[in-house]
Amino acid sequence: MHTERPHSRGPLQTLKRVSGRLRKLFHAQDSVPPQAPHLLVVDDEESICFSMKEYFSHNGFIVDTAQEVEEADRLIAPNKYKVIIQDLRMGPRKDHDGLRVVRLVHERSPETRIVILTAYGSSEIEDEARLLGADAFLRKPQPLSQVAQVVRGLLESPRRPAPQPV
Repeated sequence: MHTERPHSRGPLQTLKRVSGRLRKLFHAQDSVPPQAPHLLVVDDEESICFSMKEYFSHNGFIVDTAQEVEEADRLIAPNKYKVIIQDLRMGPRKDHDGLRVVRLVHERSPETRIVILTAYGSSEIEDEARLLGADAFLRKPQPLSQVAQVVRGLLESPRRPAPQPV
């Protein structure tokens, strides 16, 4: 007699399991070269971190993810990221905690390029993010191919000095 087990996995866990199996099947011999650009994705939504990690990993990047500002802080200190893709509204209060990460990255690693990817932006927040060192400001939802185009463009162009507050 066959009894069905209750599904203890949610859709994201199922996607991760299937994605891992497909990666092994199709890309077993592929590996990311050590000189690949290092990227950090900071977003409190696990599904966004997962999909961006999958996409950018398959496109030649070494990718880390963080779902909290404190976790991002711990990763930024010892790593040299070429690009950080950062959400603005994070944490239980959904305030603009992401600006703390922008400020932190710009202070510790001014050569790191910063892309803000948020669903809750305003022209004032965008101006503040740019003053703190953000290079690009994108609104969610955004196709991953478009985000990748912006990231590649930033990697290929020289960094301009951040505007100084008046």
